[in-house]
Order: sequence, then C-alpha cells, then structure tokens
Amino acid sequence: MSHQDIALGTLDQHLLQLAARQFLLSCVHCHVNAGPKRTEAMSRETIDQILALVDDANIHTLDLTGGAPEMHPDFKFLVRAARDRGMTAIDRCNLTILEADGYRNMAAFLADQQVSIVASLPCYLEDNVDKQRGKGVFRDSLAALQRLNRLGYGQPDRGLELNLVFNPQDAALPPDQQTLEQSYKQHLLDDYDIVFNRLCAIANMG
Repeated sequence: MSHQDIALGTLDQHLLQLAARQFLLSCVHCHVNAGPKRTEAMSRETIDQILALVDDANIHTLDLTGGAPEMHPDFKFLVRAARDRGMTAIDRCNLTILEADGYRNMAAFLADQQVSIVASLPCYLEDNVDKQRGKGVFRDSLAALQRLNRLGYGQPDRGLELNLVFNPQDAALPPDQQTLEQSYKQHLLDDYDIVFNRLCAIANMG
C-alpha cells in the first residue's frame, strides 16, 4: 500500500482509517460487513505507513473505525503514536466492546489518552436496539456509556467528547437531527442518568 493509497481517506488533514473488520456482533446495517468471523486487519507495515503519511502530510486528526478498532492488537500503539504527535484521535466505538472480557480497561485507556468517542446507539429504547443488534446489546451499551460518564466523558468542562450516532435499519431517512438529539438526551438522562455531547443522525447507502 502506497502513501497515495492511504491518502484517499484524508480530507482537510483528517484521516479515516479502517483498522479491522472483526467485531463481536454482526449487524445487518453494517456497510463493511463486520462480524465475529471476520479476520481482516491492518498489518503493522500499513500502520507504519500511516504514521509516515501523518508526519509527511501534517494530518491533525486520526479517526479509527471498524468493525471494532479496539480489537486490533496494535490499536493502543496507534492511538499513543497519534497522541504523542499532538493529533486528535477519534475512536468510532460500538460500546459493547467496552464491556467484553479482555477489554474492560479500554475505556480508561481512551480517557487517559483523551480520545474522542463516536459511539453507535441506534435507539434509546431497549426493544428497538436488541431487535437490530441482538438480545442484551442495549444493556451492555448502557453499561459502557455509564462507565464512560464515570471517567468524565460527556461531562461539562472535562474535555472528553462523547458523541452518539443514530442510523435507521430500514430504507428510510432519519428524523430531524436536532429534535432526535433532544429526545435522546432526555430519555438517557431521565431513565439511566447518562449524558453525552452531541448526536449525529446518518443513513447508510447501498
């Protein structure tokens, strides 16, 4: 893979990088078909090329996605390398990984490195989430959000950004983002004492 190939993911000094397709869940809406049986992941050679590109191109933000990027064996190395360079690091997190065996220290690592989190939560209602992603996913997602809140994520004046993402499962456009964000914030705070910064409503293509 050349620097030019990697650079196709850059926009205005922002590099979005698919770290791995492995994930604990297999969601029908996933545009990269991630799941527990997927094994593809960036090689260490590719990671070294990414860091060389970062240095050459003066990239300010490294945005890691998957699958579950946290499951990549070099995830922490890559995050530390980005933060040591003074870059903003973003983890596109599916939340349940933070409650999985072997990863319960991941949230503390992300907070220590001041990584911004963009977390997928398809609804604030348990039945809707478990219907889309499997039984127990909503419960584990809430536990992960509460863990992140205790570490300071989403809290005022803590500098740890926690943003949520809504995307409809069916072939439909999402509702008005501002109205939906207000509903998310009210329900999550009133019912579960959970706070977050912003909500982004998206729709998958294809």
